[in-house]
Amino acid sequence: MTKRSKLELTWIGKENQPKLEPRILLEDREKSYHASHRITDHDIFDNRLIFGDNLLALKALEQEFASKIKCIYIDPPYNTGQAFEHYDDGIETSLWLSLMRERLVLLRRLLKRDGVIFVQIDDNYFAHLKLIMDEVFGVTHYINTIAVKTKESSGASGGGEDRRLKKNIEFLLAYGGEDFMAFNEVFSEVELGKYLELMRLEERSFKYNSVLYEPGEKEFVKVIKDGGGNDMKLFRVSGYETRSLSRIAKDEGITELEAIYKYYDLVHTTENAQTSIRTRVLEATDADDNMYALEYYPVSGRNKGKLTELLFVGGSKRLVSWFRNVTCKSGQRIIKREKIGTFWDDLNWNNVTREGGVRFPNGQKPEKLISICIELASEKGDIVLDSFLGSGTTAAVAHKMGRRWIGIELGEHCHTHCLPRLKKVVGGEDPGGIRLERWWRIPLLPSRAVATGKRQVGQLGYQ
Repeated sequence: MTKRSKLELTWIGKENQPKLEPRILLEDREKSYHASHRITDHDIFDNRLIFGDNLLALKALEQEFASKIKCIYIDPPYNTGQAFEHYDDGIETSLWLSLMRERLVLLRRLLKRDGVIFVQIDDNYFAHLKLIMDEVFGVTHYINTIAVKTKESSGASGGGEDRRLKKNIEFLLAYGGEDFMAFNEVFSEVELGKYLELMRLEERSFKYNSVLYEPGEKEFVKVIKDGGGNDMKLFRVSGYETRSLSRIAKDEGITELEAIYKYYDLVHTTENAQTSIRTRVLEATDADDNMYALEYYPVSGRNKGKLTELLFVGGSKRLVSWFRNVTCKSGQRIIKREKIGTFWDDLNWNNVTREGGVRFPNGQKPEKLISICIELASEKGDIVLDSFLGSGTTAAVAHKMGRRWIGIELGEHCHTHCLPRLKKVVGGEDPGGIRLERWWRIPLLPSRAVATGKRQVGQLGYQ
């Protein structure tokens, strides 16, 4: 019988996988740190900062945490020879590939069936990493490649600048567990005035340029059915009037921005929505330029089970789409919200070295970057893991967002960077980075959240 072959990346030494013996994690109580008090009697005291080789640490975690980690973020050395001083970065390619595969195999065992792993990498080894992750996690479990805009100064240096374009993006490879269904919805936010100015600079038109100036009156027409046979009430709207924002601004002597604020709940556009409901409205109405209102109870989506009204206008019954559905109000300001996609370009890299009160040149990532990953892939109380913890950013952000966390770091900066930084976070003394109130409304977990241990023969220190 012919042995089936598979598509995979091969390299020297790939078959020489290490045989790892089980390890025991020992707490170094002298370095454990507790918050000054518990907030409730049910506070979780199991966050862990592990000092040691992450391959051994991941193996040690397997017995307790197999299939329990909801979100994994790692930012491994890029093997470019110029990344940063704290790692043996730039090792021979085959060794780098073996080191990454060994760790990814263990990370896959720890990942929950509905969890997500994010791996950050630059363009040098992106293709290699993608093939390894396809093999370890499975091609069908690939979710997205996310492009992250980095600081302007990053990129080619020295003699390469005369032949290479300046680098200003890195990549996040996202893979899900066997039962992963979808990311949580995450939105980027910008104040309306700034958003409109950006649109003008980019020569894009603002499509929400109409106002339902007079809502008119509804007259019942008939009951029609949705796809499941449920009743939907159809009304004809008479006496309504729409005006453009530009006309209102001119008539009232105000700016269009002021007109949006004044008529916020009535600002809209119309769209040629391809939905079964619109098709049913078209079939049940005339072809004249009239407006119809439909009242029904959605069986799915954000308005599931709630009485909902849709307006359809014109001979083709275009759906009225409200500006309020794509924005929100924060105090007196209107905030434009856009569902986050695969290009993250609004990260502020200027103050990264000030976050957490530690300096980790060229290796530290913005807290906002990590927070987006965590918000996309987890809920409060879930466990977040970073096995290349660096300066402690992932653990710090996870704690601020109400997640439990495990961080692993081999370098001495586990003691000089991670430990002091996380003590501040646990004690509620870290004002930098992401703002707590944006992400959650309960107090910080006062966990025994940070400590380190000493590596011993056959054992690994931890918290």
